Amino acid sequence: MASGCLGARTPVTGSPIPPVVLLDYHRTGGIAGVDDRLVIFDNGAAVISTRAVNREMLVNQTELARINRLFEQAEFDTLQGNYTSRHGGADFMRYSITYHTKSVITEDTAVPTELQPVINEMNAIISTGRSQELATGSLAGIRI
Repeated sequence: MASGCLGARTPVTGSPIPPVVLLDYHRTGGIAGVDDRLVIFDNGAAVISTRAVNREMLVNQTELARINRLFEQAEFDTLQGNYTSRHGGADFMRYSITYHTKSVITEDTAVPTELQPVINEMNAIISTGRSQELATGSLAGIRI
């Protein structure tokens, strides 16, 4: 007769696992004094920060896969940590790229050939990020 919930415990659910930074791309310098940053999390949430605006967006799974392939093709894990010009230049763009736990710093005239497609793609995402913004301007339900 004694049936029901007596003695049954409800499983304790922990807090959701926060997203992990997949990619942190930062470009600075140039004559115009550019200071742009793109951070993409493993759940597709992304933040673009420039001198003019900060915006949030979502990167779909297809684009995440494309970004991962670009880093694999560049053999990012095998690159050295620093590729800078010996001569320097006031108008050089400087790039700091962290993918998973590996970081590479480079600048114009010293960018390894295999890394250029990655830089091109990151610049394109920053440039076109407006078109991928959510209509509400927030990451609806995605916690960063």
